[in-house]
Amino acid sequence: MSRPQARPAPLSEESLIDLSPPSSGITTPISPSSSSAYGLSNAISGLWRRISSADPNAFQHPHHANTFPQTAQHGGGDGIHDPFTPMRSPRRQASPRGLPSLEPLNLIGYADDTPPDERLLSRGIAEEIRTFLPERLKIGEDWNLVYSLYQHGSSLSTLYKLCDDYRGRRVGFVLVVRDGSEGTFGAYLTEAPHPASSYFGTGECFLWRASVHVPLPPPPSADTTDLIGTRSTTIADASIEEIENGHHLSPAPTDPSTNKLPSPTVASAAAQQQHSIRFQNFAYTGANDYCMFCETKFLSVGGGQGANFGLWLDDGFSRGHSGPCDTFGNTPLSDEGIKFDILGVELWVVGAG
Repeated sequence: MSRPQARPAPLSEESLIDLSPPSSGITTPISPSSSSAYGLSNAISGLWRRISSADPNAFQHPHHANTFPQTAQHGGGDGIHDPFTPMRSPRRQASPRGLPSLEPLNLIGYADDTPPDERLLSRGIAEEIRTFLPERLKIGEDWNLVYSLYQHGSSLSTLYKLCDDYRGRRVGFVLVVRDGSEGTFGAYLTEAPHPASSYFGTGECFLWRASVHVPLPPPPSADTTDLIGTRSTTIADASIEEIENGHHLSPAPTDPSTNKLPSPTVASAAAQQQHSIRFQNFAYTGANDYCMFCETKFLSVGGGQGANFGLWLDDGFSRGHSGPCDTFGNTPLSDEGIKFDILGVELWVVGAG
């Protein structure tokens, strides 16, 4: 005799799962005691919303929707139906405007009665020095003469006194020296020269030398080791006045037919063909901090390597020394050798406004 089968217990309303589409976006309450039924209900409800939605962009990941603006462009794909491609920021275009060109320098301070051959600094050499100045000082158009041996007398103490007004200011100084062989050289100084008990100045200091000559290339067998750092520039805007005043050349010959000097245009063309500036710069090497050292009896720039000064001038501006030094890695600035006679000294301030 077979046993009667047990009837299944009737299902309660709380244990049933509602498979009907949600009408208001809110699912039918599920009993907390039935965790599996609750999770299955959420999954089915989410699937139903995804299938029934007409806007595919509604399924975009919220991170993407918040991070990327709607106006930006991307490669397509919403991350669900197609692979999502992140958008790229628009590429920035370079500014069409270039750096402003520098205005020509004005050398201010020569007295009207200062003869042309006593004016040591020409505009051509000054422009060469300008290319090695700190950027903040290159834009200055006016260089002012602080001291001239011819105009102020041969006294180092006078030079120090005239520099007092520039102490502590963010300006630079160009020292110009002419030796007994008519050579022109000097230094760029970051501080006003003054007597001190130790070295001062910064690595923006440098030594330089310049010569005006007929531009002839060296022969193939010549040793060009010492020409490293040398610039050779043709005088492009020379006139009769600048040739005589700046470069200390003999006056241009007169025209035999008129017994007069040639026109500035003719003189300028002749200068371009015959003369050029060879400029050599000796920058700071970082080997030591011996940039500037001044006392009441001398002014010096650079030091080291056998106690040689890169440039040394006595207090009467009559004798000078220039030898190889570690600070600037220079060769002697004067063609006369390490010791030379001084014919002229000038000091110019740059950036004083």
